[in-house]
Amino acid sequence: MNSSSRPDRKPVHLAVYDTFADWETGHATAYLARAGFPVRTVGASTDPVSSIGGLSVRPDLALSGVRPEDSSLLILPGADLWDTSDDLAPFARAARAFLDAGVPVAAICGATAGLAREGLLDDRDHTGAVSFYLAATGYAGGGRYVEADAVTDRGLVTAGPTEPVAFAREVFRLLGVYEGELLDAWYRLFHDSDPQAYAVLEEAGAA
Repeated sequence: MNSSSRPDRKPVHLAVYDTFADWETGHATAYLARAGFPVRTVGASTDPVSSIGGLSVRPDLALSGVRPEDSSLLILPGADLWDTSDDLAPFARAARAFLDAGVPVAAICGATAGLAREGLLDDRDHTGAVSFYLAATGYAGGGRYVEADAVTDRGLVTAGPTEPVAFAREVFRLLGVYEGELLDAWYRLFHDSDPQAYAVLEEAGAA
């Protein structure tokens, strides 16, 4: 797949903050970039942050400068800070602004708890690490929790920390990167190491 950005595709904004989980969004961002979506990192400021794995990232943009209308998607990875402080609450509020504007949001692991605290999971089907983890936030959406690898409802993707491939699958479906047989093949390749799936993608020029 061509890795150059396309002028008809607005950037995908990846939130980065101290302790963000390196492994949770890599499948999604790599193949979004290959599909022509510019990926831009967004921090509370443009000061460098450090991932759980010790990667140092200098955000491209500060959160205050990001507008939903300039974006295709906001991705919120998990981080220890979601559960140990209120430092990331502005990112949950940004997710509300994105969804209110009709722009999708994808949250994984601890970010789902942040969205639960913001009230964004009260009336949407969703998933996460485990139901009682989200219940501990005191949110009102427990009845909408789904035991699934990843869930999409009304523009919001949610997944638990062990499902980065399913998380990416739902993002690709939402943005139309892959669909049908190709989406299934991509998932089978990266989730199940199915060599026949690679052949499907290679034939389509999507490997």
